[in-house]
Amino acid sequence: MATGTTPAAPPAPSPRDRGVRAPGRAAITAPHLRTDRWWLPPLVTALGLAAFVGYSTWRAFANADYYAAPYVSPFYSPCLAHNCVPMKGGADWALFGPWWGLSPALLVLIFPLGFRATCYYYRKAYYRGFYAAPPACAVAEPHAKYTGETRFPLILQNLHRYFFYIALLVAGILTYDTALGFRDTHGAWGHMGLGTLVLLANIALIWAYTLSCHSCRHIVGGRLRHFSRHPVRYRLWSWVGVLNRRHMLLAWSSLISVGIADLYVYLVASGAFDDPRFF
Repeated sequence: MATGTTPAAPPAPSPRDRGVRAPGRAAITAPHLRTDRWWLPPLVTALGLAAFVGYSTWRAFANADYYAAPYVSPFYSPCLAHNCVPMKGGADWALFGPWWGLSPALLVLIFPLGFRATCYYYRKAYYRGFYAAPPACAVAEPHAKYTGETRFPLILQNLHRYFFYIALLVAGILTYDTALGFRDTHGAWGHMGLGTLVLLANIALIWAYTLSCHSCRHIVGGRLRHFSRHPVRYRLWSWVGVLNRRHMLLAWSSLISVGIADLYVYLVASGAFDDPRFF
């Protein structure tokens, strides 16, 4: 080497040499060694979420057929806009004046959407289904760089604990709407139709999903050194833990049920059929 010369810098690693291809990792040429249909679960997840997003977007902008006395669609409750259809006894607060010309559902869905979008299970679902990060266990993701949830916009996932408190309020309002489903069109109690059962099943699943949330489990039992000194919180933590083990099932069940509840109200309100009444 000539005196005074600077040694050439080593070439920068190509994108193929990063991640699982980085120096020091196992030198396996195959993309993965799995022989099962590993691509099927993320594909089904992506199709299921895309179907719900498409349906809910259509219903959110429809601004029609969301109230069929005494039933109100969960997509439109509470009704916060002045242009809401008058609902007998429903949560019609009209906080936004006549200047709001869009669908009132757009003022409501942002809260359950924020709760579900930041949910730990749904993060895994749409990270794998839409972004292939990673596509499946033991399958290398196609991204050469990984920063986790430390940068914008994924750092906003930390808002999940705050969306949980709002989700409790929304679940309480939908519980009120479900109770109104036991009244007839004149406001008298004692009514029960098929729509009543649909709303009842929906709110039961929504409460189960909400309470199975990881944030709820941490709130009732987190930051404790000795469970023996906090028997009430320990009992609550145990109950939430039972639900938490079924968090994925409850996430999908409640997502399907809220879509069915809205669809049922839409069909009744649009005159597709009359609500079968039991008494």
